[in-house]
Amino acid sequence: MSTQDLVPSPVGPVDVEQAEAALVERYPRLVRIAYLVLPPALGRNRRVLTAHALVQRSLPRRRVPGPGVPGPRRAEDAVDPGYAYVRGEVLRQALIAGLPLRRLALPRRAQFPPLLPHVWGLRLFPRVGGADELALDQRLSRLSGPGRAAYVLRGLERQGDPEVLRVLAAAGVEDPAAALAEADATDDPAEQAGPGRAGEPDGAPGTPDGAPGPGARAGRSDRVGEQGGPGRTGGRRGGGPGGPGSATGPGGPEGPGRAPGAVEGSAAGSTAGSAPRRRLSGAALLESDEFDPCALQARPTDLMRRRQHARAAFVAVVALVVCGTLLGLPGDGWGRNGAAAPSYARNPAAEAALEPGAVKRVDPAVWPGATRQDFSVWPARGGLTGDSALLRRALAVWARPGGSVRSSATPGTPVGPPMGPPQLLFAGRVDAMRVVLFHDGLRAVRYAEPVEGTAGAALDFARTDAADTVGAAALVVSRAAGNVRYLTAPWVRETAVRDLLAPAKEPRRLVRDGDGVTDPVPGPAPSGGCARWNTLQIRDREGVRLLTDLGEPAPARLLWGPPAAPEDATRPEAREAWARTACRLTAVWAHGVRSVNAWRFARQPLPGGAGQADWVCTRAETWRGTGSRVLAQFLVPSPEVPAALAAGSEGSTACGVRNPRVLAGVLWQAPGGGWFVLAAGSPDFTSLETSGGVKGRSDGPLLTLRAKPGARADLAGTLRDGTRMNALR
Repeated sequence: MSTQDLVPSPVGPVDVEQAEAALVERYPRLVRIAYLVLPPALGRNRRVLTAHALVQRSLPRRRVPGPGVPGPRRAEDAVDPGYAYVRGEVLRQALIAGLPLRRLALPRRAQFPPLLPHVWGLRLFPRVGGADELALDQRLSRLSGPGRAAYVLRGLERQGDPEVLRVLAAAGVEDPAAALAEADATDDPAEQAGPGRAGEPDGAPGTPDGAPGPGARAGRSDRVGEQGGPGRTGGRRGGGPGGPGSATGPGGPEGPGRAPGAVEGSAAGSTAGSAPRRRLSGAALLESDEFDPCALQARPTDLMRRRQHARAAFVAVVALVVCGTLLGLPGDGWGRNGAAAPSYARNPAAEAALEPGAVKRVDPAVWPGATRQDFSVWPARGGLTGDSALLRRALAVWARPGGSVRSSATPGTPVGPPMGPPQLLFAGRVDAMRVVLFHDGLRAVRYAEPVEGTAGAALDFARTDAADTVGAAALVVSRAAGNVRYLTAPWVRETAVRDLLAPAKEPRRLVRDGDGVTDPVPGPAPSGGCARWNTLQIRDREGVRLLTDLGEPAPARLLWGPPAAPEDATRPEAREAWARTACRLTAVWAHGVRSVNAWRFARQPLPGGAGQADWVCTRAETWRGTGSRVLAQFLVPSPEVPAALAAGSEGSTACGVRNPRVLAGVLWQAPGGGWFVLAAGSPDFTSLETSGGVKGRSDGPLLTLRAKPGARADLAGTLRDGTRMNALR
């Protein structure tokens, strides 16, 4: 509970100076109260430090207002208002400190170990008492926090029941009466005995005739110095010390509510022939050195454990200094090897491959006279080709990517270090990144690091072996905010952007800089709505090509036509077919695709004069030669309706050069409401047959059968040489 949340004092307004004076003057008593109320489970050392911390944090930060309308003056109003307020704050914080930490509740300040005061290398605890003090400490440990507070207020502060209830309620106790009853039940049995108890005369001190005063509760002895209050009756509660007419009331010279020399529960006399009773009561024991956190003993902590902790801390500091030195080496915020992992080998050939001076650079005059045009004749371009530090970091991360490097590779692409010095294709600043492109004959490797800062290095691998003129026509140099930049080959004469989904729209010219880097192009989205599919259209000396980004460093080539003789998908017929099938390219996203060919293998008249449907087979070939994906798609006569996927397969030879055949079928609903099984095969099929839910047969590569909604059928066909072939799946 913060001392800023002030509660009006029940006894009057309190100034900060008044509260400080009360705290300093009665500091030992306040610390003793906090020590007794804190749970013993904390341990004596922490209880001592916490008790001092709670008292020192109990000063208000501003004047504490009193009640708006003064009430009738009571006997307890003799207590100094400053002391009453500080004592209430100490009790409030001590009760909070005893609450357990809960998972869903915010922890309070008093529940944490105190920051101040703090002691290093010593354990502090009060002096050890006798058996009586130990028994009392055990009884207090069985009480709840409010119960201990009630016991301390009644025994140490000599408060009467009404005052105890009021102070507990002001300290935030939800049920003060239960706390008081718990304290009553904890009193020593010898104290709870009434008149005639062992070792004590029938006439108890505090009454003229030894009889309990009116209003005294059975089973609990009257307290010495108990204050009188409204509604009190006679006897010791009305005329004892602390009541009206008492010389020492609350706030007297001996402490709040203390009677000089009075010992609660002790025998004032003895019967004839009996020895005086020497055992002190629980209230008197609260004043003993066992519970005095200001008179302390000191002992060392665990010296062996402290030595081990000191060694561990020294090693951690040394490691932190070494790591900080390595991370802070010069070079634009990067170390010598950037985000690379530590070197683990000293192979001379491997080290030579990582030397920036050994990187291969092709002269710009080589490619026009070369017998073949591929990545091997690309000249080194970019404004940072001479930055040895950047090249060193790129090569080191390539060989040993650290844990902070975001690395990716197309399927089937090895990600190991180069076998020898690679060829430098590009090194320059693109957008907010420094980008380096290498080629080692098998792979194109892209390294990127931010211009500012040292986090976010990326490393991408793409297999590009056996690339031809078109396969080596461009590489993705940057992806940022959904846009793509391409680095084009030196033999590319023109670049443009064409949207596959708008076949009738003319391509938009795409500007390149002097190094061959294009302006940013909105790339296709692999997920979400397929609203556009931008492709890179290039022109070289052979003609116009279409390349599409499929999430990899090397774009894929788009083709159209039979598997044995495909051509670039630039003619109107090809663009119209690709406009309806382009969104299916997400099925081969990031799959290591080299080229995608679409082939219309059949045309089928639809029942009821609904027009003619097209059957298109799309095959994606990979750079690694395996894992090709084949899709059979059904196109209704409406140009604005996307193609429907009829069948798909991975690793199949169908619709390719080795096996230029394909067979697929769909369940189609006619505009009139009837359902039909439609099937089509490539021209090599002489007959088609269905079994299962729908049975039928037809001669030739087309089949149309009536069916029911949800019908399923198995489809097969016979080729001209008599071979049976199942449908694509």
